Amino acid sequence: MSDKTFYITTPIYYPSGNLHIGHTYTTVAADTITRFKKLKGYDTYLLTGTDEHGQKIEKAAAAAGVSPKEYVDGVVAGIKNLWDTMNINYDQFIRTTDPEHEKTIQRIFKKLYDQGDIYKSNYEGMYCTPCESFWTESQLVDGNCPDCGRPVEKASEEAYFFKMSKYADDLLKYIEENPDFIQPESRKNEMINNFIKPGLQDLCVSRTSFSWGVPVDFDPGHVVYVWIDALPNYISALGYLNDKPDLMNRYWPADVHLVGKDIIRFHTIYWPIILMALKLPLPKKVYGHGWILLKGGKMSKSVGNVVDPVTLVDKYGVDALRYHVLREMNYGSDGVYNEDLLVSHINSDLANDLGNLLSRTLAMTEKYFDGIIPAEREKGEFDDSLIELAKKTPEVVSEYMDKLDFSRALEEIWKLISRSNKYIDETQPWVLGKDPEKKGRLAQVMYNLTECLRIVTVLISSAMPQTAEKMTVQLNCPSDCLTWESIQKFGGFPEGIAVKRSEALFPRIEFNKKEEATKENKKTENKKAAKENSEALPEGLITIDDFARVKLRVAEIVACERHPDADRLLVLQLMVGLEKRQVVSGIAKYYKPEELVGKTVILVANLKPVNLRGIESNGMILAATKGKKLSLVTVEGIPSGGKVS
Repeated sequence: MSDKTFYITTPIYYPSGNLHIGHTYTTVAADTITRFKKLKGYDTYLLTGTDEHGQKIEKAAAAAGVSPKEYVDGVVAGIKNLWDTMNINYDQFIRTTDPEHEKTIQRIFKKLYDQGDIYKSNYEGMYCTPCESFWTESQLVDGNCPDCGRPVEKASEEAYFFKMSKYADDLLKYIEENPDFIQPESRKNEMINNFIKPGLQDLCVSRTSFSWGVPVDFDPGHVVYVWIDALPNYISALGYLNDKPDLMNRYWPADVHLVGKDIIRFHTIYWPIILMALKLPLPKKVYGHGWILLKGGKMSKSVGNVVDPVTLVDKYGVDALRYHVLREMNYGSDGVYNEDLLVSHINSDLANDLGNLLSRTLAMTEKYFDGIIPAEREKGEFDDSLIELAKKTPEVVSEYMDKLDFSRALEEIWKLISRSNKYIDETQPWVLGKDPEKKGRLAQVMYNLTECLRIVTVLISSAMPQTAEKMTVQLNCPSDCLTWESIQKFGGFPEGIAVKRSEALFPRIEFNKKEEATKENKKTENKKAAKENSEALPEGLITIDDFARVKLRVAEIVACERHPDADRLLVLQLMVGLEKRQVVSGIAKYYKPEELVGKTVILVANLKPVNLRGIESNGMILAATKGKKLSLVTVEGIPSGGKVS
């Protein structure tokens, strides 16, 4: 067993309904980094599971005419089937209804009570059942829950509270002394400035208004409320205060808690304070990734605007979906789900780039050498640049993977794939194959391509395991040539191996030809009309029709953070009516991120999306400049989504 360990957790998902593509991203990302660490020789442990208690589950079960346990059993079975479908190789699936977990929770609750960190009082406030969250009157938006927008109800009941403020200074000190604890950096600043420094309120940790939960064994009628029930799953799974095998010394503290940004507060404030009270080490890192957005905003089971990953797998395959969600979610930022973009990734990146590289290479190897590349080879032009890129790619990919920047890691792999395809065009094997004198040169070209494919196979095996297996079969490569160590040098593809080309890795997805023709005809008509309108104009002038094609919309800046890889850029999240947009703007010299939140600006809404240093930008905000001064164009009195004309 390796001395190097890697323990990663996903959130435990709430089984109020089937999971969506956003949950799929989190779990695929955790599975991907786990496979990668295992490839590099780590003893890995991946934990996922379900958070099964609470009032919402109790009400849903009653409406369905079954017990809460029967209700969650059915949903949990579907979640496990989903992870099997997505090829998730978890080590343990924990449920908060597991007897050993409940034992841990009761012992933690009693321990904290006995040492004076938990006390009994009464709670009065507003409660949102779908979100299972308490709110003050000032936090409500138009009288509704600020998270899901649904009605809240007054709640008043006896409850136990946890003394959060007692540990606030210790937590702040820990965060400041451990800069990598909360990632990305913007999430850390948000937790410190918006929650810790303004002062922490004591946390409600029990309820008496429902019974579906872990009982407080020394006070009948109380059940443990969500945070002390759910968060300690990360240690109850390792045998803390229960009768499971003791894995605490082996794996704790966790290397990464991987969570969505909407629950990072609970994992970077509530959970560390609970651990401090228990005198346990804190996790090494909490990474809060962005959301996968739809037109209309965040995807949510409560709202009902979800995308079913099983449907997408049935249509496009597991690895295509794994690749898409990992490639689209840039480091720390929100991603946008669009089925057209998924199909574009399949046709462009997977079918054209990777699939064609494998197919062309193996087809030519079989055609010219009966599948076995000769040992007598001749180096030539273009070899060195390809080999140099192949040598350095594993290290660059590793750096991005360790940062959990899966999109950039895949981008680096595809640079090698693209360079290999270009190498085919540069060396023209079909020309070399016509000249018997060039057989040695042709053999070297085919070897270089096959070796690059071997390296690519290893590099994609974490993100796209099924595809890597298919490539391994076609390359006929032995397992000792598919290790991490084997790709640290160029030239590891063994002599005398016969490649075996078979079916295409990713067949192209064909669009409806009639629909595509209609779209192209429309584009042609628009271009023709624009040309006719502009021909009679003096140079530099545009027509009213030209201006009308620019869609200007009022947008509210709801979040802003610095670009992780560019000092002059800010990444802004905008609400344009009900639609959320991400825009990257070069205004970091003139504005701090916190100064922009809440401003109402003008967005050029129909610009073609561009990728700026690894982060997609969908639009542009207007600003006025003179000399060295810059000021955003802002609007007052017009709600977001309004048209500008």
